[in-house]
Amino acid sequence: MNDKPKNNTARNAAIAAAGAIGSAAVAAALLYAGRRKKKTADEPPQPGPIPSGEPPQTD
Repeated sequence: MNDKPKNNTARNAAIAAAGAIGSAAVAAALLYAGRRKKKTADEPPQPGPIPSGEPPQTD
């Protein structure tokens, strides 16, 4: 069999790296969503319907 002691350093490093990457991805997604939500709130409202009695202008 294998007489070498198990060394989990590489495994632990991989788990730590995956956790850091995952955390960074979640943080970036939250920042992007917050910025996008604020941007859409600053846009001017769309004009309302045409008043009755006026034909819409079409070309």
